[in-house]
Amino acid sequence: MTRYTSPRRSSVVCITGLVVVVFVAIATRAALAVNPDIARLQTAADHGSVAQEIELAADYFVGRGVPQDEKLAAHWYEKAADAGDPAAQNQIGYFYQLGIGVKADVQKAVHWYQLADANGLVGAKVNLGVAYLWGLGVPKDTEFAAQLFRQAAAKGSGSGASYLGEMYYSGTGVKQDKPAAIKWYETGVKLHSPFACYDLGLVYFTSDDRPHDFAKAATLLREAASTGFVPAMSTLAQLLVLHPQLAQSSNEARSWLDQAASAGAWKASVMLGLLARDGNGEPADTRNAYYHFKIALLQGGEPAQHLIHNDIKVATAKLNPEEIQALDSNADRWFQQHRLTLNFIFKYGDNRKLFPAYALTAYPDGLHAGLLIPTPPANSPAQNPQQKPAQVESFQSDEGPPISQVSLPPAGS
Repeated sequence: MTRYTSPRRSSVVCITGLVVVVFVAIATRAALAVNPDIARLQTAADHGSVAQEIELAADYFVGRGVPQDEKLAAHWYEKAADAGDPAAQNQIGYFYQLGIGVKADVQKAVHWYQLADANGLVGAKVNLGVAYLWGLGVPKDTEFAAQLFRQAAAKGSGSGASYLGEMYYSGTGVKQDKPAAIKWYETGVKLHSPFACYDLGLVYFTSDDRPHDFAKAATLLREAASTGFVPAMSTLAQLLVLHPQLAQSSNEARSWLDQAASAGAWKASVMLGLLARDGNGEPADTRNAYYHFKIALLQGGEPAQHLIHNDIKVATAKLNPEEIQALDSNADRWFQQHRLTLNFIFKYGDNRKLFPAYALTAYPDGLHAGLLIPTPPANSPAQNPQQKPAQVESFQSDEGPPISQVSLPPAGS
């Protein structure tokens, strides 16, 4: 039977989560509901107006006033990039790295990051650092990567500071120095990086190298989760289940788990199953436990099967065939509506609509940035009319700490 204990931070930490940076914004329902004057934009873009080229690119990317077309989005972003706009250079670099509307080409991606960096865009400097860290389109050079991250952090990039913390914590490309890593994480937190908040929160939660401070961990993880970083949602919920006195409400842990599970985090679905199985914060319910375990299997595949096969077996023995068939059908229906595995759900920021996205999917190998998901249409249930536009600095593809062997506190504790 699956039991839970505190997650432990592995020696590689989250360094495998280092990713490229791209500036994006989510448009509000009101912005989407009003179709732009495409004819005017097209005319201005055809005459070389960079601002209109970028706006037209964004319209094609989300399908606002025109049929959605990633190729045309890439075309107009690249036109603006050719004209020297650093944000467009960074965006088309990201498109080339992931193959959004263009054939994937990491060398072209690096070329555009270099130009955007030369034009003063700090986010592109972090992208470039990631490229040198992993040898993406350039010879691998971890020393130069660290130099670029330092420069980015000095210019106010919290993600640059966070990535330096990752390198020092794990000893990737630099001599391992955990005290130095903590200082870089703290710098990233001051610069409002959700990833630095997540990493430092994990240190306070799980590290064997320093005393645990679960209250600080909860504060930091809550800040990261509140920005839309899905791994922080799962980890915060796990912390609150283990230490319910830290929760801000009786259902906070459950709320974060629901959000994370809906974003494709299979470990969150496992935890929802365990809460139902053990009656933690809710009446014990075998049917509900089986339902969440089945969703976890659909989301997590073999790793999930390995973790919860005994729980599925026990629950199955307590249910009749009709109940199992109905629950399987309901779980499959839910999964079809939540198939994407997301690492970031955009929530906050300014009013820009020039580089739009709704969320960031997890990259298949878990190492680098994932695909941008365009903003849903204005009439889509996924579009929250009260949701603020988002401007997110960087993304990290990291599922969070392992869940295995977690010991849930008794209900009501």
